[in-house]
Amino acid sequence: MIHHLRAAGVSVVLDARGTRVPRLLHWGADLGALDPTALTAFAEARVPAIAPSSIDVPFSLSVLPDISDGWTGRPPVAVRGPRAQGPRARPTLLGTTAVGTQRIDTSVGWGAARIDTRWELTSSGILHIATTVTNDGRDDLALSDVGVVLPVPDRAREVLDFSGRWSGERAPQRQQPAQGVWLRETRHGRSGHDDPFLLVAGTPGFGFSRGEVWAVHLAFSGDKRLWFERSDLGASVLGAGERLSGLRLSPGEVYTAPAVFALWSGEGLDAVAARSHDWVRETRGAMTPRPVTVNTWEAVYFDHDLARLTELASAAADVGAERFVLDDGWFTGRTDDTRALGDWTVDAQSWPDGLSPLIDHVRGLGMEFGLWLEPEMVSLDSDLARAHPDWLLSDLATPTWRFQHVLDLTKADVRAHLFGAIDALLREYPISFVKWDHNRDLLVDDSGGQVRAVYSLLDDLRRAHPHVEFESCASGGARIDLEMVRHADRFWTSDTNDPLVRQRIQQWTGLLLPPEYLGAHVGDARAHTTGRVSSLSFRLATALFLHAGIESDLTRVGDADRAAIARWAHYYRAHRDFLHSGRAVHADLPGDSALLHGVVAPDRRRALYCYAALDSADAALPAPLTLPGLDPDAVYRVEVVDFGVPAHAIEDAPPPWIATGIVLPGTVLAAGALTVPLLSPGNALLLDVRALDVAATA
Repeated sequence: MIHHLRAAGVSVVLDARGTRVPRLLHWGADLGALDPTALTAFAEARVPAIAPSSIDVPFSLSVLPDISDGWTGRPPVAVRGPRAQGPRARPTLLGTTAVGTQRIDTSVGWGAARIDTRWELTSSGILHIATTVTNDGRDDLALSDVGVVLPVPDRAREVLDFSGRWSGERAPQRQQPAQGVWLRETRHGRSGHDDPFLLVAGTPGFGFSRGEVWAVHLAFSGDKRLWFERSDLGASVLGAGERLSGLRLSPGEVYTAPAVFALWSGEGLDAVAARSHDWVRETRGAMTPRPVTVNTWEAVYFDHDLARLTELASAAADVGAERFVLDDGWFTGRTDDTRALGDWTVDAQSWPDGLSPLIDHVRGLGMEFGLWLEPEMVSLDSDLARAHPDWLLSDLATPTWRFQHVLDLTKADVRAHLFGAIDALLREYPISFVKWDHNRDLLVDDSGGQVRAVYSLLDDLRRAHPHVEFESCASGGARIDLEMVRHADRFWTSDTNDPLVRQRIQQWTGLLLPPEYLGAHVGDARAHTTGRVSSLSFRLATALFLHAGIESDLTRVGDADRAAIARWAHYYRAHRDFLHSGRAVHADLPGDSALLHGVVAPDRRRALYCYAALDSADAALPAPLTLPGLDPDAVYRVEVVDFGVPAHAIEDAPPPWIATGIVLPGTVLAAGALTVPLLSPGNALLLDVRALDVAATA
């Protein structure tokens, strides 16, 4: 049978006729309603010619292409063992089941291995692919690859993926590969700062609002492989799967592969992001309003003093903070980052009366209290490491990273100990939020079990404490994916609070996660990670759109700046429902000197945009702005948002409309009508755009 799945402007056509492995005939634009006759004709139309010096039957790319089919490209699945013996060495379709109208389950036998795959087209138009491999034989099987390959058209010639480093995550890199494989493989034991979290192939020149694109994401927080291949056979594919290291399956054992998310768009990257955001919001459900969060790390580091912290909490409440998070340094013996990780009891010297005096003060000011933990790690100079050296994931000869080792969470007694320690804290104190950190690579070859054990531990804690929210932090943004979003409520986007760097990191991270899941803080004027000085207006504009917070010693901030922060926090609280429910949009500006991003309400009657100058422009007068996403039939009023700390511009006079605002139709705003101030690099302009109750004239 030929199956046709349709949703949200996407069609998926899977040819599962006969006993051969199914063929994915189409993944892309909606083909409309096709009856069985039309689907059969479509499948016949896709049968190619037989090329000289090739297999003597028409080549057809299956969902499990193998060299025995004539596929000489990279195989998505590699099984070693009895499958190479006997008459069933080639994969064979065992069965296909339609589950409703949006899901197809396929089962393929490959020797002793049974490969079951669920192909589901979500309501947001994402092809969600989940695979398991079962050893149905009597001998062990070795798995070196279990992934997915998806065909993409020949016109998808340009590839975008991401690299990065600490405080510089999700750096884009684009190219047009020739024939062969462009492979991104990670070996961090976590996603990593250089995580290729999204691999995109598209028509040359695709952007945020233009071009046809196909993208894959592996929903996994560990080692992975993602690749694009152009074969000399003529086929191009995107592939994704966990990086395995000789995984062995005993008879009857099942391996569950990380899910692959496949996203198509005919309107550029913003539409890819919209599909992902819709899926996250639908899967996780409605969230409570994201509270203005103050984190103590860059304010005090390890200098934990009750008087200083209560003063900081009071200052936080004064500017409108709603959550106060005590970061690293509160537990026994933790005076710097070389010691005490793993000893999760309150330090009696710094906190002779426990954390209650601070927590009572914080809650008395009307704020929630949050606490930092790094449960997966241990310092050698700790009671835990001295008592249980056998709990370390690697031996002592392995180099430390941030002076710490990793606990082996695949051991049940390690997980039980960590659950007990964290559970005790959450029961003793009214803690509403846990910042869960992960500050090093694992440096082991096989880390899949560790990653899955972390998911399990988080789930156990969430079930026991459903009122507690958990943030995923991994020395910044080194663990952000669509599996961890099932286990965490917030993600720390990057350890840098430098707005010049943050603007780019946040732009690209937002391709995957909605803004309400990504933390962004207003830091000090001089960024702790770069030493660069930035204006308060730029820092406020950069942190506004995401889950906003503050990471600065507010007790040392001047009165005028504190008043501006308070106005910013009030604006955020008043408008966060709109900011965290709308569609994220970006303008495709020429060059890299500036960017424009925004959020447009679902009904398109409201929008907020940020125009950020990141470098010197290549013209004395930059081109007028285009505002994407608006209703062309509506009329809008555009006004500048002012928190009392204006952006710095090098000009004799600004454009006249800046002072008074302006009213224009959506068609005009989308065509490029708004001239901009001549902002110096490291400054931003916020535009509040609201529809008026009048119709645009024809």
